[in-house]
Amino acid sequence: MTTTLTGATADGPADTPRPAARATSRTAAPQRRRRLPQTPLNPRPSLPLTLVAGLVLLYTLLPLAWLLINATKDQKGLLDSFGLWFADDVNLWDNISRTLAYDDGVFLRWLLNTLLYVAAGAGGATVLAVLGGYALAKYRFPGRRAIFAVVIGAVAVPGTALAVPTFLMFSGMGLTNTPWAVIIPSLISPFGLYLMWVFAAEAVPTELLEAARIDGSGELRTFFTIALPLLMPGTVTVLLFSMVATWNNYFLPLIMIKDPDWYPLTLGLNAWNAQAQTAGGEAVFDLIITGSLLTIVPIVAVFLLLQRFWQSGLAAGSVKE
Repeated sequence: MTTTLTGATADGPADTPRPAARATSRTAAPQRRRRLPQTPLNPRPSLPLTLVAGLVLLYTLLPLAWLLINATKDQKGLLDSFGLWFADDVNLWDNISRTLAYDDGVFLRWLLNTLLYVAAGAGGATVLAVLGGYALAKYRFPGRRAIFAVVIGAVAVPGTALAVPTFLMFSGMGLTNTPWAVIIPSLISPFGLYLMWVFAAEAVPTELLEAARIDGSGELRTFFTIALPLLMPGTVTVLLFSMVATWNNYFLPLIMIKDPDWYPLTLGLNAWNAQAQTAGGEAVFDLIITGSLLTIVPIVAVFLLLQRFWQSGLAAGSVKE
């Protein structure tokens, strides 16, 4: 009896797949990946926005570059060279030493005065803003809405509008021409208080505070051990804003202080500039530019040191609603 095998012959096994077909399948071009949809987390590049960002960056860095370049020039080099390029001689270290030693080292005195105003004024404003913002956000008491209206109104009032009343008040108390005339007004920061109020309302969950109270923790201990670490990002933000505002404050010391020994850096550099523009006065434009460069160094250093505390979302997910 004869049996017929499908797919096989009498001389060998059934046919196997052709090598050419396998090679063709392996060398086939891979499929193109699909482009991810545009979302807020995956935005597409925008040429107009990139150009605008580049212009803003140039606008921000160009004055700093001009200041750094011209701080390396002497008085003659400032007049003979292009403003955005270096002169033949680099005199940065010589300019720094002359700036610190000029007029019996008065620049160092102005620097210490500015540090005093910043430490007392900006530091005190930050402490008051943190305490007030936390209390307004987490406690309920009569008059809370009225305080909110007063704070919002104070934020909208420019500081120059309060300059004359502040001067008359401090003059009546005999505090003008003293450091207190600069420190005490700097302690009030309506914007810092409002910022901490809004931040504390979201960053510190009420459930955490209630749990601490149930465990027997007092209000001060609850604030320092639970609320204050959560408020650190907002605290650093208010501190930086207050420091920059006090460091660059010009108008308030101008109307309050007449004694050059209590000048901050802003008034001191302006006095040097007025001296250089006065007939017969010594031209010290190179020292003014170098002093301006030295003035911004501490602020940049503070930003670099405090940026690691500038975080957000520390309490996100800590409480399940």
